Amino acid sequence: MKLVTLLSGGIDSPVATHLMLDKGCDIIAVHMDNNNFTDNRSLEKVKTLLKTIAKHRNTKIKLCIAKHGPTLSEIMKKCDRKLTCVLCKRFMYRIAEEIAKKEKAEGIITGESMGQVASQTLDNLHIEDSAVNTRILRPLIGLDKTEIIDIAKEIGTYDISILPEQCCSQVPKFPETHGKLKEIEIAESKIDVKALVKKSVESVKIIEIS
Repeated sequence: MKLVTLLSGGIDSPVATHLMLDKGCDIIAVHMDNNNFTDNRSLEKVKTLLKTIAKHRNTKIKLCIAKHGPTLSEIMKKCDRKLTCVLCKRFMYRIAEEIAKKEKAEGIITGESMGQVASQTLDNLHIEDSAVNTRILRPLIGLDKTEIIDIAKEIGTYDISILPEQCCSQVPKFPETHGKLKEIEIAESKIDVKALVKKSVESVKIIEIS
């Protein structure tokens, strides 16, 4: 089975990727480059993390790097601040879905687990899923942070993931934790969703990590 994995420089998504590789899946990594809202260390961490995962299996993994900063800028300018995280995640799913179609992949892997951050409440996960038609796989959904960290240490990604970087600077002080789909749809009506997704997909740069 071929899958796209959303990979950040954090602890969770490399572990999710590792677990699905363990299941024998063929993986294509997608990193959303939030340049202007993060720094270059995030992308460098992703490359190092993927190299560690690939080396663990003596394999090569394709990495697709998509520009996400312009999309986040539009969300910030035109939508309610409390909805930023949910809207951002919905766009990430849409972009990953388009890449999955190009790569003939059957679904999207994410590093989400229940309730760790605002976008990962049950209500918000449901809203985020509704943005796409493809399958969303969450191998970490039933694990707590300690269990995820233990796996990260075991596979050699933990020490890389905790290296300093500038995290996204646009996380709202009071994010929506129980979003309503109608509210999200109204917010998205203020922006050109299709054009932003198209622009991000067209920006993709591909490198091979081994």
